[in-house]
Amino acid sequence: MDDDEAGALRRLTVLRPLTLAWVRRYLPDGEQIIGSEALHGGITADVRKLTIGTQDGNSRELVLRSYVDPFYVERRAQDSLSREAGALTALAGGDVTVPKLVAVDPTAAHCEYPSLLMTYLPGRTVVTDDGVEARVPLLARELVAIHAVRPVERPREYVALSTAETVVVPEGADAAAWAAAINVIRKGAPSYEGRFLHRDFQPGNVLFEVLPSSTPAAGRISGVVDWAGTSWGPADLDVAHCSANLALLHGPEWGLRFAEAYEQAGGALAATASDRLYWLVRDALALSEEVSVVSQPWREGGRADLTTRVVEERLDAYVIALMDALG
Repeated sequence: MDDDEAGALRRLTVLRPLTLAWVRRYLPDGEQIIGSEALHGGITADVRKLTIGTQDGNSRELVLRSYVDPFYVERRAQDSLSREAGALTALAGGDVTVPKLVAVDPTAAHCEYPSLLMTYLPGRTVVTDDGVEARVPLLARELVAIHAVRPVERPREYVALSTAETVVVPEGADAAAWAAAINVIRKGAPSYEGRFLHRDFQPGNVLFEVLPSSTPAAGRISGVVDWAGTSWGPADLDVAHCSANLALLHGPEWGLRFAEAYEQAGGALAATASDRLYWLVRDALALSEEVSVVSQPWREGGRADLTTRVVEERLDAYVIALMDALG
């Protein structure tokens, strides 16, 4: 074994034997895995970029998503991977650029862990403040395109796991504003016209093609990833989720402006202010339960300023802004 082969073998030791064999099963003759790199940004799954050596001496990349945490393996992996596989199939060749599904093993029948193998999309996530004013309209147009998808088979109806009782009010938050917001979601959900939802559409799942010599404002969207939560439900819910994430990343004003950008891009939201407020508040309060988890990938992506405390303060300011604007 020469030095190159030994190095490749060391890089592959992070892949378990059964998973390695499973991936190799879907490679054309003459191709081999020559590298593995962890991709940051995932919260619930281990995500790796695999470098594949091709017959002509070049290389290409695949992405392997595996659920390794026992909690997610037992309760969510099969459903999440099945939904992602269904979404990638439904979106293939459409207006929204997504990875191409290669293989899926949602029950770990062949791999050590439930896994999905897909193609790699070029681009990177951008979470800096620089260029946000140019990216927000791009995000809005992309979400309008997602909501325009009409799959042959609808995904399951959306599920909202958070409740008024599970909200975590940040220390020092405006008690009156939060009490009013919690009362909003105690009511039943408004009626809505169903749409195809990503269910976790936010800057951390959108890839931008940014030239080395350009600023983030000069980029374009090269793809959307992480379709494990694909659902059928109100467009307002996806808009609310992206709005809340933008508010925490860049400040409350950007959360408020995203809904406007979505409508300017041709999207349709709930007709009344009270119905819009319900969805916006519901998602903002849902994030209160996992502030540290949500903000960790942002810090890994270069936003060291977004400490848990800073994000809590921005969430408080956003809830106050929502209640002032629509309450």
